[in-house]
Amino acid sequence: MRQEFFEEYEARIAALEERMQSFQAAIDAETAAQSRFSWKDQLEKYGLLVAWVLLILVLGIFRPDQMFSWPPYATMFGSQAMVVILTLGLIIPLTAGDFDLSIASVMTLSSMLVAVFNVQMGLELGPTIFFCLAIGAMIGLINAFFTLYFRIHSLIVTLGVGYFINGMVLWVSNSNTITGVSMNLIEGVILTRLLGVPIAFYYGLILTLIIWYVFEYTSVGRRLLFVGKGAEVARLSGVNLNRMRTGAFVASAIIGAFAGILYTGMRGAADPTSGLAFLLPAFAAAFLGSTAISPGRFNAIGAFVAVYFLSTGIMGLNFLGVDTFVQNLFYGGGLVLAVAISQLIRNRQPM
Repeated sequence: MRQEFFEEYEARIAALEERMQSFQAAIDAETAAQSRFSWKDQLEKYGLLVAWVLLILVLGIFRPDQMFSWPPYATMFGSQAMVVILTLGLIIPLTAGDFDLSIASVMTLSSMLVAVFNVQMGLELGPTIFFCLAIGAMIGLINAFFTLYFRIHSLIVTLGVGYFINGMVLWVSNSNTITGVSMNLIEGVILTRLLGVPIAFYYGLILTLIIWYVFEYTSVGRRLLFVGKGAEVARLSGVNLNRMRTGAFVASAIIGAFAGILYTGMRGAADPTSGLAFLLPAFAAAFLGSTAISPGRFNAIGAFVAVYFLSTGIMGLNFLGVDTFVQNLFYGGGLVLAVAISQLIRNRQPM
């Protein structure tokens, strides 16, 4: 009996080692493919950028005075910076194989707490931002605790936590919009401009470059990718799964809280419900971005481009006078198509 047990154990170890070798071979193949030039690969990587240019040209046929002028884009770049940051927060747990459906609720809570601390309690802007980010980190730890300790799927945990946070927001705000936040926040987010673009855009750009560097050139980014590609293989390779997934949840929640701070600065007020509408656009951009730049992987630059590709489409449809319900059709359809294309690319890649 003991002999059979050891034989079965050795067979499992051999199978896992084989998976580890195949996984490493896939990474080596991907690295080698990146070093070879192929028009097909280049089109796959930069197809979204090409589609963005074509979208502008097609919409410009009907509205050349608006689609071919700079001011609408400058406004769009600034106003959508918060969606960029929200999307960047999403792709971190997605890379590790987890979902964070609570990130929009964290954003809404952070936005409301900025107003409560700064307006109602008279707290200075610096401590207010610190407390909001700290509360975001705490929510990330809660998500990680229930997901990892009780082994509940992250979809269920973050959905429940998100609804709980929504109730807290309504309770704290008494279901009312709070106005009168510090002008320093408004100036530091939307009124200050560089090259005609609100400074909020550059916050999103800087965060994009930071996450791109972490994903591409640090051991943390590689480990996060290992966890998402094959958790058991990563564990046998010495990666601490719980630590990596916890860090992903915490980073996502902190970035969501930062998005809420920006949202308050953009509006000059905190609304208890409007932030929840950004969850679908963020997911659509995250999956659409995974089809470009680094196809088959969630990546920061792809997410950045995807946000503004989708925003350009919505802006052009608004210029054409299309009804507002088309925005939901655009984002919903974009999410389904992006997930489908992303899945096709992932299935085609060797594992």
